[in-house]
Amino acid sequence: MAGLKIGKMVMRSLFKSPATLMYPVVPREWKERTRGRIEIEIENCILCGICSRKCPTDAITVDRDAKTWTIRRMGCIQCSCCVEVCPKKCLVNVAGYTTPDVTKIEDTFTKPEEPPKAEAVKPAEAEADKPAEAEEAKAEAEAPAGDGAADAKPKKASKKKAAEEGEQAQPDA
Repeated sequence: MAGLKIGKMVMRSLFKSPATLMYPVVPREWKERTRGRIEIEIENCILCGICSRKCPTDAITVDRDAKTWTIRRMGCIQCSCCVEVCPKKCLVNVAGYTTPDVTKIEDTFTKPEEPPKAEAVKPAEAEADKPAEAEEAKAEAEAPAGDGAADAKPKKASKKKAAEEGEQAQPDA
């Protein structure tokens, strides 16, 4: 009787596709709700430390002085608590798991230095520029109409160009 059961199983297996995947050749398709591993967009992180306080296994460490964010991959249980509480939403769960290794992996991310912000233009300087621009616009409006070529293409001559044209015109005269 046992021979019939084995024969039945062999016959069934001959006409079905294999139950396993050819992993290295065919990558695994992750389900929609797979938590996977934690990744960070360090540029958006404000290093507040809420994620490290909320982590139940203390796998996340935030150092504000050194501007680093560290996660112990083998200590993380992928519970998504840190992802849910992040105020800047810079933590995300990525489908896939940490690669197995003989050593415990600890990833450290360093926040890049922000370039110094450009100095804002003072309101007094901005107001000083406005009358000069208004005078130039008024002078252009009052200028007599020239030949047809000049009318086809309006010119905006700066003071420097006008001075150069004046110097060039004097030697010819």
